[in-house]
Amino acid sequence: MFDAFDPIVLARIQFAFTVSFHFIFPAFSIGLASYLAVLEGLWLRTGKQVYLDLFRFWIKIFAIAFAMGVVSGIVMSYQFGTNWAVFSDKTGPILGPLMAYEVLTAFFLEAGFLGVMLFGMKKVGKGLHFAATCCVATGTFISAFWILSANSWMHTPTGFEINTAGQFVPGPSWAAIIFNPSFPYRLAHTVIGAYLTTALVVGAAGAWHLLKARRGKSAPSTGSTEPSVAAASPHPTASNEAARTMFSMAMWMAALVAPVQIFAGDRQGLNTLEHQPAKVMAMEGHYESHPDGAPLILFGVPNAREKRIDYSIEIPKVSSLILKHDLNAPLAGLDTIPDDREPPVAIIFWSFRVMVGLGMAMLGLGLWSLVARVRGRLYDWTWLHRAALVMGPAGFVAVIAGWITTEVGRQPFTVYNLLRTTHSASPLAAPAVGASLVAFVVIYFAVFGIGTWYILKLIQKGPQAGEPYIQDAPIRTAGIMPSPAQHPTEVQQ
Repeated sequence: MFDAFDPIVLARIQFAFTVSFHFIFPAFSIGLASYLAVLEGLWLRTGKQVYLDLFRFWIKIFAIAFAMGVVSGIVMSYQFGTNWAVFSDKTGPILGPLMAYEVLTAFFLEAGFLGVMLFGMKKVGKGLHFAATCCVATGTFISAFWILSANSWMHTPTGFEINTAGQFVPGPSWAAIIFNPSFPYRLAHTVIGAYLTTALVVGAAGAWHLLKARRGKSAPSTGSTEPSVAAASPHPTASNEAARTMFSMAMWMAALVAPVQIFAGDRQGLNTLEHQPAKVMAMEGHYESHPDGAPLILFGVPNAREKRIDYSIEIPKVSSLILKHDLNAPLAGLDTIPDDREPPVAIIFWSFRVMVGLGMAMLGLGLWSLVARVRGRLYDWTWLHRAALVMGPAGFVAVIAGWITTEVGRQPFTVYNLLRTTHSASPLAAPAVGASLVAFVVIYFAVFGIGTWYILKLIQKGPQAGEPYIQDAPIRTAGIMPSPAQHPTEVQQ
């Protein structure tokens, strides 16, 4: 079935699929862990029940997302040995320790305090529980630190030597490897993106319940004298205060952080122009060099055969203004890059525009919410709530589009300019790679699809007034009966 396919292409598709699926969950859990720390801190400071209700609500979703992120990450790591053994052998002395540092610091920190955070609120003091939440949030950031350091080194490799076996080995200082030229910019851009992704999900949840509450108020009366379902429920949905709090906090995040993210993205773009110019040429669609100022191509259809952008919509010289801060600054094009070093333009061209377009939409949503807030209509503007609901998944799409731009733009290399992708793969048979790819697709959509569906069901249900904790009853080992002193009423019965 797969005999006609290139096994390296199939291996790349498989890794792209698994890593894209995996990053959806860390992009959410990194921001959500910090959001939980903020909620618990506000509850401890103010004593307001709404913050505790939201903390108990979102911690359930965090637990599911965190678990799916861990599982998908473990599966992904095996592909370094199965599909990319040559890459693993040549880069192992550099990337192996970096990945080990991530486990020894971030993962152990998260694993050590996750149980206290999830199940310990009634078993430890408030201060210790808050410290555990902060440790988990810190662990997610440290994890991003090491993973992005390793990935950034592949884009801007520094601080290495090559031994007689052709392996990349550490040079005199690990600092040059860890803090490689692109790392600080990519760390800031990725972590801020995770915070925005979480804010949009939280904002969409708040908007959903504000809209649902408005529909409930506008529903025609049936004339029945029976109490409503909400009134009869022991834990009525906190669709007013909790939804307003979620929506307000998320919109503050969008309004204040979206401009910061655009600035961070601009700085990363300038860094990429310095170290990976071919990637920026593909992002901009510049097949030709422009000695007197390059246009900003808004839209068009990349034509790889003719080396041009068909049906392009351009703004003259604006690309030079953005990249060089000079309207007339010259910009080199892909005509200066050998064909065998040119990245796939069409994929990068469109993924970059998806990312930037969604970033502008996030900025617009944040500014719109500021206008509504100033006018005292933040909780009343139906179209703002609908827009926030539509923008709920935008953060996930934007971060995946950003990763596609980054990773495809590195091609045809795994270690930029030093190790080609075609020289990094294991001795592969196309049917074997194709069969495992199909298995991954089926299993991932089944398992993680169910998990995602359950998260959406929890969000749809919404936070409750007096939200129950994850585990209110003591956990007992199976087969061990409680003593009379523990549950005297049960013994009497």
